[in-house]
Amino acid sequence: MATLLHIDSSVFTGEASSSRAVTAAFRAHWLEQHPEGTVVYHDLAAQPVPHITAEAHTAGFADPASHTPEQAAAFAERIRLIEELEQADAVLIGAPMYNFTIPSTLKAWLDNVILMGRTAGEAPSAKGTPVTVVASRGGSYAPGTPREPFEYVQNYLTAALGAGLGLTVDFIVPELTMAPHNPAMAELVPLFEASRDRALEEAATKAKQLAERSAA
Repeated sequence: MATLLHIDSSVFTGEASSSRAVTAAFRAHWLEQHPEGTVVYHDLAAQPVPHITAEAHTAGFADPASHTPEQAAAFAERIRLIEELEQADAVLIGAPMYNFTIPSTLKAWLDNVILMGRTAGEAPSAKGTPVTVVASRGGSYAPGTPREPFEYVQNYLTAALGAGLGLTVDFIVPELTMAPHNPAMAELVPLFEASRDRALEEAATKAKQLAERSAA
């Protein structure tokens, strides 16, 4: 039975969130391909995971037999999140751009699951697992645009998920999401709509491709 680990981090709910709309479409198409599949879901805005603490960090480098009660409790939460990642056949992440980078709640999840000697290092335990990131953004940070140098979502997640965790990273990028809400961007609404429609199409295509890969 296939398992999808689905993580949303937008502070907005429902259709107010561009990233959630696309991850929901991806999830629906994935379930069509895997009707008996399991989805493990985290809404990091509604139920954030703990930010990394000194106890959670140091426990990762210490013999479990030497853990203090505080280290043991904090490390147990990290292990729960790590095992979800390790057991997933595919990962889906909604990562909207806030102030040029990812939400702090998503960074907290990454800080918990990146553990040297297990999920990171010479032999990452989830190496090769496909991860699809929906990297929505209010403007355009595409190559050649004036704001390209400020794009820290795809750059960072390529490093953290790909180089750090050894996952196979793919992006869907709906952009100009502020156009319908900002009068100064009104003329960009058609471009936003085209980007949104393209992202939804990519979600369907990529979900199907993952199913074909797992069946091969």
